[in-house]
Order: sequence, then structure tokens, then C-alpha cells
Amino acid sequence: MHQVSDSLYAVAQRILRDSGLAEDALQNALVLAWRRLPKLRDPDRFEAWIHRILVHACYDESRRARPWRAAVRVISIDGLTSPDGTEAIADRDELERAFRRLPIEQRAIFVLHHYLGLPLVEIAELLEIPAGTARSRLHYSMAGLRDALRADAEPALEGGRLA
Repeated sequence: MHQVSDSLYAVAQRILRDSGLAEDALQNALVLAWRRLPKLRDPDRFEAWIHRILVHACYDESRRARPWRAAVRVISIDGLTSPDGTEAIADRDELERAFRRLPIEQRAIFVLHHYLGLPLVEIAELLEIPAGTARSRLHYSMAGLRDALRADAEPALEGGRLA
């Protein structure tokens, strides 16, 4: 059970980008799954079923989260071996900021597809949305990340001059 809950926590953390919200979403999802377990028709589809419940719990937590809530993370620098370790941290932080700008629905599709490796047809079924919607959300998540990273990379212009 710990292996399943660790995997589910990792998915929630990647979608919500906040460990406290991810823990709340996971707890709510597990309680709801426990209550609905007798209604599970196909035990072979347990993994898809629990992921669907988790993603919806993440949506709920995202809606409940206060917009002013600060998300602070401690990043360990012990594992950095290259002299450019600070550059790797800066790149990761830049990607984190870009990912946070995506709507929760796009983050969920991105995580399910790229982190869990689920095909879009299965994601659409899991989230109970049309396959075309899943494809477009994945497309827009990639475009949103690309645009955000480009915008962060451009030097700030002030009055037509470099700041």
C-alpha cells in the first residue's frame, strides 16, 4: 500500500506543485476511494480508477487553495556535482515557474502523459473527457510551457532599451 500511496503522492505533487496540497488531495482521494471501493466494477482497472479519483481531488484542492499562499521549497544542493550546479537549479526553478502558470487541467494531462506515460486515449477515459480534449490540453500545456520559458529568457526591456 505504501508503494501505491507514494506513487499517488508523486502524481499529486507534480500536478499541484505544493506538498501540503498534494498530501491533502491524496488523503481525500484515499478516503473517497475507500468509500467507493464496493462500487468498483472492474478490479483490473483499479489503477486507472484511483488515478481518476486523485486527479479530481487535485482539482478540488487547487480550487480551494488560497491564491496568496506562498509555496516555498528547500532544494538540496548535496547532489550537485558539476561546477554549474547553480545553473541547474536556476533551470529547474524556471521550469517550475513556467509549469505553475499552466491551468490545473493542463498540468494534470501533462503529468499523466509525461510522468506516468499514459497514452492520451487512456487519459481521456480516465478523466472522462473526449480524446480530442485530452490532446488539445496536452498541446496547450506544451505551448504554454514553451511560451513561458521564452518569455523568461528574453531580457527585460524598459522603454525600448535593456533594463
